[in-house]
Amino acid sequence: MTRKVDVAILGSGSAGVTAMTSLLRAGKSVVLINSGPEGTTCARVGCMPSKALIEAANVYHEKTRMEMLGLNGAEGLSVDGQAVMGRVRALRDFLVNRFITGYHQKIDDSQFIAGHGRIVAPDCVEVNGERIQAGVIIIATGSSPILPPAFRALGDALLTTDTLFEEPDLPKSLAVVGLGAIGCEIGLAMARLGVEVHGFDAAPVVAGIKDPVIAEKVLELFGKEMEITTGTAVEPRLEADGRVTIEAGDRSVTVDRVLASIGRRPNITDLGLENLGVELDARGMPPFDPETLQIGDLPVYIVGDANGVRPLLHDSIEEGKIAVANILAGHPVPFRRRVPLAIAFTGPQVVAVGAQLDKLDPETIAIGTGAAMNNGRSHVRAETEGLVRLYADKASGRVLGAALAIGDAEHLGHWLALAIERGLSVAECLAAPYYHPVLEETLQMALQDCLTHCEGTLPFPPGLTPA
Repeated sequence: MTRKVDVAILGSGSAGVTAMTSLLRAGKSVVLINSGPEGTTCARVGCMPSKALIEAANVYHEKTRMEMLGLNGAEGLSVDGQAVMGRVRALRDFLVNRFITGYHQKIDDSQFIAGHGRIVAPDCVEVNGERIQAGVIIIATGSSPILPPAFRALGDALLTTDTLFEEPDLPKSLAVVGLGAIGCEIGLAMARLGVEVHGFDAAPVVAGIKDPVIAEKVLELFGKEMEITTGTAVEPRLEADGRVTIEAGDRSVTVDRVLASIGRRPNITDLGLENLGVELDARGMPPFDPETLQIGDLPVYIVGDANGVRPLLHDSIEEGKIAVANILAGHPVPFRRRVPLAIAFTGPQVVAVGAQLDKLDPETIAIGTGAAMNNGRSHVRAETEGLVRLYADKASGRVLGAALAIGDAEHLGHWLALAIERGLSVAECLAAPYYHPVLEETLQMALQDCLTHCEGTLPFPPGLTPA
């Protein structure tokens, strides 16, 4: 059997659903093909259930500040692990139903197919024995956790973010292998909820930080809440009692569960990419233009986690829109991507925005630092650990990027992303209003420090604009 549609979409996550919504609105005939559980990675196993866990951990952790603020009785607080995990799942299910499954129920049955779609030609997909002739194919198949064989051998003791939130209770002890943003978030949340946590990463830094000053501060702060070992490979071994021993250099620990957060890889195996007629790289990835998301010159687009470039929900939504814009235009249209913004919802939060230090020429940039220790609001909150490091072009003063490890860094990061997007200079950023006392004054300090290292002089004190 064969049917014809304007567009066939493989994958019903953020990118795929966004593309389908836009295409249907434009009057195109579309079929959405999905294998496995419905729901975007973010809502189902990623950012949303993890944030629910983090919220519980942060609220409980507030007891550590209460005595300093003159509030007594915090020692009576306790953690109900089953209730915590139950709320995480309930919120997860609500969000998946609201944003994904609920959407599927609104579309015509002929527009959604549950099954594994496979490309048989650049204009044809096969699913459940049916061939679908498509004017355009969008690959939006998402990603899956990376699991080396040694970890797969751990059986029920192994957790990934795909399985962690199904646990009925919190473990007594946990090894987190892979301390990127996700590993740090989960590790710190578990530690704050009373779990004994040991973190490991083969890299010398955590959370992917490129600024050595920020990296050192983060290791210091995170190390107060969980044991951290970096710069060495990990060897897991399943014990007879079902627990796991982790060997890392000269360190050995035995834990109840292991969370593998080594990374995720695009779901591109067995998609029939070899039938596109383009050369695949060593990972099996076809060549594509990151500004149009088109594979070669074919009527095929690869978006979201499936291309592995920016595996974040908001970027996946944007990429779904880019693919649709190209389809509707009828020819490739390159789109400038938004300023890179990465946030780890840790304590303190870690943010990278714009260009990072490893990609900048140290001879041509000015660096400014702001410390929470010098911020009045941080002292009021009894949270004086944290840094802001700002990078600007030394000659023009234009803000290029920043790395932050400080409370509420998510908001400062968005402020900086907008400044970089608008091409603002350090002096122009200082002309913005800064109320007192607010955390944004730490950013103001970093800007003022950065300005002293920029070339040229201002006719007026920084922050003043003639009427």
